[in-house]
Amino acid sequence: MMSKADTHVHTFYSGTTGYGPLRFPESITSPEQQVDNARKNGMSVVCITDHSEVKGAFKAAEYGKRFDDIDVVVGDEIMTADGEIIGLWLNDFIKPEMTAEETMDEIRSQGGIAIAPHPFSFYVRCLRDKVFELDLDGIETINGGHPDPWTNATAQKVWEENPGRWAQISGSDAHSPITSNYNWTEFPGQGEEDLRKAILNRMTVACGVPAPEFTQVQWSLQVVTKGQWYIIQAMRGKLDPNDPNPLAQKAMKISTPKKIAGLIGGAIYCCPPVPFIGEYLATHWLKKQAKMLQAKYEQDHELAGKCLTQSIR
Repeated sequence: MMSKADTHVHTFYSGTTGYGPLRFPESITSPEQQVDNARKNGMSVVCITDHSEVKGAFKAAEYGKRFDDIDVVVGDEIMTADGEIIGLWLNDFIKPEMTAEETMDEIRSQGGIAIAPHPFSFYVRCLRDKVFELDLDGIETINGGHPDPWTNATAQKVWEENPGRWAQISGSDAHSPITSNYNWTEFPGQGEEDLRKAILNRMTVACGVPAPEFTQVQWSLQVVTKGQWYIIQAMRGKLDPNDPNPLAQKAMKISTPKKIAGLIGGAIYCCPPVPFIGEYLATHWLKKQAKMLQAKYEQDHELAGKCLTQSIR
């Protein structure tokens, strides 16, 4: 029996991201919503891996106890000085921006498993060649948030060239239910213990494809409109000061000029065809950069081959 797991999922505890002077939530999805979505998608296990935060994962794990068809693993996508590392089966917060080695030590001290997310991304901080120096348990050969033709293809090639070194992982990197269920990790058995054994024994299978570009547009519109809703509610004094939702807390703390700038910027972004133009330009840039990286890779390998031939002669 093979089961499905999503090993890389975000909630609104992942914080905010910036585009110039504007700031938008990384996600507006609650931990409970991500668990419900994973159940709907037939996942046996879902791993909540917010950015350098475990609060959402613990909330999701507590919520998941009421169901017998899914296990929730506490994880964290930790920003290290050398790029991001996902720690799974954690029991405490791990401080960000330590070296990769120090972060690995912290993950191991908690009995956790370490995975390299999008290890060869060219637009997200990642480990790249550092994966060869660390005692990682797995690397993502499919990351659902990377539709470019370089990142996942390179990770897959590296995994194939190092048989048995890492488990093959496919994580959605979903910040919204909209971008989930396009890819997942399959493993023999069912539940978190079987997933853990499969990762350690290198028996996982990376399945699916990255989420289509149009889902990224949907996600961005969802994030912007909900972010604006929080700002408006904060300006009206309708948000509860004791609300644990970090987005509500953020909306209440930012200054009035920033609230106004956020509303104006968000309104402009949501007007068609602005988001679609933005997505087109982003996709074009990704493909162009991937093509340049591939050309450089082939040139470097051709040069290395020539040097080897000359040295043999």
